[in-house]
Formats: sequence, C-alpha cells, structure tokens
Amino acid sequence: MKIPFNKPFTVGPELEYIARAVAEGHLSGDGPYTRRCHEWLERNLGAKRALLTPSCTAALEMAAILCDLKPGDEVVMPSFTFVSTANAFVLRGAVPVFVDIRADTLNLDERLVEAAITPRTRAIVPVHYAGVACEMDALMAIARGRDLVVIEDAAQGILSEYHGRRLGAIGHLGCLSFHETKNVISGEGGALLVNDERLIARAEIIREKGTNRAQFFRGEVDKYTWVDIGSSYLPSELAGAFLWAQLERAGEINARRQELCAAYREGLAPLAKRGALALSQPDPHGIKGNGHLFFILLADAGVRSRLIAHLKSRGIHSVFHYVPLHASPAGRRFGRAAAPLPVTDDVAERLLRLPLYYGLKKGEVAAIVAEIAAFFQ
Repeated sequence: MKIPFNKPFTVGPELEYIARAVAEGHLSGDGPYTRRCHEWLERNLGAKRALLTPSCTAALEMAAILCDLKPGDEVVMPSFTFVSTANAFVLRGAVPVFVDIRADTLNLDERLVEAAITPRTRAIVPVHYAGVACEMDALMAIARGRDLVVIEDAAQGILSEYHGRRLGAIGHLGCLSFHETKNVISGEGGALLVNDERLIARAEIIREKGTNRAQFFRGEVDKYTWVDIGSSYLPSELAGAFLWAQLERAGEINARRQELCAAYREGLAPLAKRGALALSQPDPHGIKGNGHLFFILLADAGVRSRLIAHLKSRGIHSVFHYVPLHASPAGRRFGRAAAPLPVTDDVAERLLRLPLYYGLKKGEVAAIVAEIAAFFQ
C-alpha cells in the first residue's frame, strides 16, 4: 500500500486547453483563459473584481501594498497560519500582531481581536483554516468601528460559505490559492479578490508592474506609463488554461472531498468516542466548508510522532501542520504576540492531517482508518 498525503490531479480537459492556448499564440498573462477565470470567480464568489496572480502569496503582497502600510504599522492575524500571511506585510515594514485561535474551528478568535488593536493597527487578516469560515460579521463590525481594512486569507476556502456569502468576497480584499495542495489547482497560482470598488483601479496598476496598462487596453488612456509601485503579478496563460478546466468542475471537486471527510469522520468516530483522539468538527451553523482537509487531534506530540511513524511504515503519508509563527525565529524578530496563545500552542503540538485529495478512494480511507485503529490497539 502506498498512499501519499496529496496527489495533484486533472479532471479532463486541462491539457487540451493548454494546447489551445499554445495554438492561439497567447501565453503571457491575461489571455482568454485568464479572463474566463476572472469572470467565473466574480460570478460564483460575488467579488467585484478578481485578478489571477502567480500565487496566494503574491495576492497577499498586493493586498499589503493596497493597504498603504508604513514601517511600524500593525496587522492583526492568527499565528496558526502559513508564513505568507505574515511575510506579505513584513515586506512593507509592518508588524504582525498574533492573536490566539478558537478551539472549535482553529480560526482567529474574534473575541480577542479588539484587545490586540492599538493606534498603529491598520488591518485584520482572518485566515479561514481548512476552508471553514471565521466569524466574519464580528470581524467586519470591529473593522468598521476602527476604520481598518479586512483582508481574508481564503487560501483554503474556494467556494466555502459564511451565511450565504462566499469566502474571500466578504472583506475589503480576499486572497485565494490554487497551489497543487488545494481543492482547485493550477500547480502554482492564486487570485486577489477586490471587494471595495475604491481599490480596483489601483489593484490593476500594482498587478501590471505599476503601470496603467489595463486602462490602456480598455481604451481609457491613449498610452500606458509607470504611475505607481507594483510588480509582475500576472500568471502565465498556461496556468489560466489549466485552472479554467478545474473551475468548470469546482463544485464536483469539493463534493468529492466532502464525501471523503465524511468517510473519515464516520470511520474514526468509535476512536473519538473512546477518547483516543479528537476529530475535526462538522461545519458550524450557517457555515459551509469545502472539504479542504481532515485532521485529528492526538493526546500529545509524542503520540502524534508515533502515529506518523506507524502510518509511514504502512505506506501512508500523514503530516502535522504549522509551526506557529509567534514561535518561529522570523516571527519573534518581525512580529509579536498580543497575549499568550495557549490554544495555538496546544493544537500545533497535537494536530495531524490525514491524506486527502481528489483521487483518493473510499477504500483507501477505510485502510487508513484501520491502521489508525490498529495503532491504538
């Protein structure tokens, strides 16, 4: 038996679309397939403007530029997240201020955000862990009261919902990932969702190396020139062609992943009932996830390490998740914790992610469950 943690996949026409892009002779950014992706994201997520980027990291960097951050400004975010969430703002000279997470969703604890805000705070960055929504109504209310920008890190959240609204399209800005480990993939890739109309024109300029090239192609100016800071945040049309094939079947992809999560939850329920482990929770009321990942919580780091080794000996690759940013060398250098982060510290020691990808079979899920049960026997 050999079951990887993740396996990149195709759903059918990816290579056909790439071949068409080559034949049509447009391989640089913003070709026909990229435009289709933009339209799909705007229509299906409700964003006012969607812009494909080379990665979610690039989308976060664009968002940080749009915030007009200055050295010493502060950005509130969880510590239990990928480094890009913080790095994008550190590159602008800002200070990440880390806040603890909720024990149920592992998302930014909205009840702790207000106390982390200072006169230097400029933005709040909720991270929708596992594609499950943060409490966005509470966070948006805090932001309105303090005149702060909300940037959703929805890297894992394609098509997930919060009370009928799609993740990434609720805050002022949203960032998506299409990395090969995500639900919908293009190898590397991402998107910036601009939900505040005041930011759309500048977002286009930043993405086009600081030029007004997009306005030129729409006939709004007679020539384009350098007008602002920016960089090359356009992905190749080949990535857009691959992504378009996946977006066409995004609902089906998510449904398959949700089925696999349900199979894990059902198979592991007896062990959870015994207290051997804890399961990732079903979606809270009013929140619809996308089956991005399935995790279990073990008693401690030692049990986790032994279970990883046991599964590996059976050909099954399981992995833990983030080293909390506040405990990392760069996190200590560039950021600070607003207060102790006990839930973050605890979860980081005990969480284990199980294999989950589009091509995973339910029989393989059953085999993984059986090996976990054998370990606890």
